[in-house]
Amino acid sequence: MSSTDGGVRPAYETLQRWLAEVPQDVLDHRRKEAEFIFRRIGITFAVYGEQNAQERLIPFDIVPRILTKDEWSRLSRGLEQRVKALNMYIKDVYSKREILKAGVVPENLVYQNPAFRPEMNGQRVPHDLYVHIAGIDIVRTDPDKFYVLEDNARTPSGVSYMLENREIMLRLFPELFSMHRVAPVENYADDLLATLRSLSPHGGHEPNVVILTPGIHNSAYYEHSFLADKLGVDLVEGRDLFVKDAVVYMRTTEGPKRVDVIYRRLDDDFLDPLAFRRDSVLGVPGLMSAYQAGNVTLTNAVGTGVADDKAVYSYMPDIIKFYLGEEPLLPNVPTWRCREADHLKYVLEHLPELVVKEVHGSGGYGMLVGPASDKAQIEKFRDKLKADPANFIAQPTLALSTCPTLVEKGIAPRHVDLRPFILSGSDKVRIVPGGLTRVAMKEGSLVVNSSQGGGTKDTWVLDA
Repeated sequence: MSSTDGGVRPAYETLQRWLAEVPQDVLDHRRKEAEFIFRRIGITFAVYGEQNAQERLIPFDIVPRILTKDEWSRLSRGLEQRVKALNMYIKDVYSKREILKAGVVPENLVYQNPAFRPEMNGQRVPHDLYVHIAGIDIVRTDPDKFYVLEDNARTPSGVSYMLENREIMLRLFPELFSMHRVAPVENYADDLLATLRSLSPHGGHEPNVVILTPGIHNSAYYEHSFLADKLGVDLVEGRDLFVKDAVVYMRTTEGPKRVDVIYRRLDDDFLDPLAFRRDSVLGVPGLMSAYQAGNVTLTNAVGTGVADDKAVYSYMPDIIKFYLGEEPLLPNVPTWRCREADHLKYVLEHLPELVVKEVHGSGGYGMLVGPASDKAQIEKFRDKLKADPANFIAQPTLALSTCPTLVEKGIAPRHVDLRPFILSGSDKVRIVPGGLTRVAMKEGSLVVNSSQGGGTKDTWVLDA
């Protein structure tokens, strides 16, 4: 909220005045109202790793994070560029592999990647698009500098929180919205449906779109049902679908109904027991045969995980240059690849200063935050690094930006990141203005993941 000279940044001036005028007890009451609404809706998450881990409300902060129209314009151009390059990379990896032949990306980073799917070699996908829904995690270090922290190209989650956060804010703070021109996010559902329909493998009729969920025990089931309701499409489990003559059908009370596009919230391994894990009871037998025949679109495509681990992330600037001939509009965080001997040597010598992450880790697990760790933790992680260096990357500890956040003692700074959602259809790219701002609720913490106790807040892009 503050600029480098100690003043209030223009985007936050109105909010700052409003916060100064509103009594603390009013803010506390509104926060409790928000918690009540979330509890009634049933949005919960689990803090794993805690003793007696249980489902609980996701912390929601009622103070919005604000971006200007110019800042968002710069971000959206960089996001579109990055997702375009991701799609070109995945297509190339499963076809001509020009980037491997050119030596830009090491072959073993592809062929030894657990997410690489040989079944996709030479497989054409509708409209040559693989990543239809991307969640790109962004961090900010100063007023002019944004970095990409992570690419989520498989099944990025969190969009339901983005939409629910806005709905709750509109309900609780209409007076605050009346003071700002905030770009809407409510059209995300329409944008997503339009994107999914545009991906149909064939024309001739209005495509039938479904959302495939693992079921009610999945931690993201709320989001699956929420999106199905918002889109007006059927939420199905594997047992609701079947394949006949390489065509996917949904069982209905009126008989079989053809399915054209499946927005799957199911990992590759469980999609089809005939093609992947034989013990999967979550998928649809024969689904890959229908996919390979070009009779159904899977969103996101099978095998997209080959592009979203943290080792491949480190090559994204080179990937963008290779395919687009452009400099990245959004830079990466400087990254050391521990698979390389000189990088590993540096990381081992500077562990107390660095953040070290597992290549395939997620949710804030399996990482070391050097400055926040004691000597014993650092030495234990040193042994892990030496035992399996290829499984780790390291990055400097960035001075992440903070946003005003309501805590027990009042308004205080807390570290944040931002996950915008980018939709790539056959007709165009759609990006709703904003995204999911995740906030580290613990003072000084850099870990924003809800699985680690982080919360969320509404993201405002000023439309003026």
